[in-house]
Amino acid sequence: MFKRLDPFGNPNVGVYARATSSHLFLPPGLTDHNLSDFREAIGLEPIVTTVGGSTLVGSLTAGNKNGLVVADFVRASELEALAASGVEVLRLQSARLNAAGNNILCNDKGAVVHPDLPKGAVAAIEDALAVEVVRGEIAGIATIGTAAVANNKGVLCHPLSTDEELSFIKGALHAPARIGTVNHGHGLVGAGMCANDAGVVAGSRTTGIELGRIEDALGFLE
Repeated sequence: MFKRLDPFGNPNVGVYARATSSHLFLPPGLTDHNLSDFREAIGLEPIVTTVGGSTLVGSLTAGNKNGLVVADFVRASELEALAASGVEVLRLQSARLNAAGNNILCNDKGAVVHPDLPKGAVAAIEDALAVEVVRGEIAGIATIGTAAVANNKGVLCHPLSTDEELSFIKGALHAPARIGTVNHGHGLVGAGMCANDAGVVAGSRTTGIELGRIEDALGFLE
């Protein structure tokens, strides 16, 4: 299922929303129509929360079926709400690199993180997500969570990603990696959309050609 929408009038869906194979996290304040579109596309009932009072839930969280990593300024009440959803939560203790969604690209099989994340943070992420974690970047972009989006069937990467980088991502996440764009030519696909194995939600400016590449990369044409 594919839906196009602009949460809060912004086409950068991935900044606000985080989808995994088992959970969908959304900020408060979305319209009923937006919430319905997310439910249909992602196939999950949304868990509505902020992180540190911010609606930028997609930028501040990363996760898979095993756990969720959140920015360390998450509030106690927010942690309680997340824990109530049944997900194990890790607060990312890493100073300037604590925007988990920007700095972690993962699925249920593996994870790639910002190359400057310290060893202790990498080890904690590995424990929380229960997958092997490696450092890396694509297209010269260290905030890898903004430059790619992954589910368990494939990975869509920034259009300037090299063949070597695509091979690296494929090996790390154990899923085919291809290039593409979102929102009429934007390469930061992780910021422009969210996805899981059930479907995709992207900004309204996403073209039909882009949609075809997204569906191919994330395994919806199989």
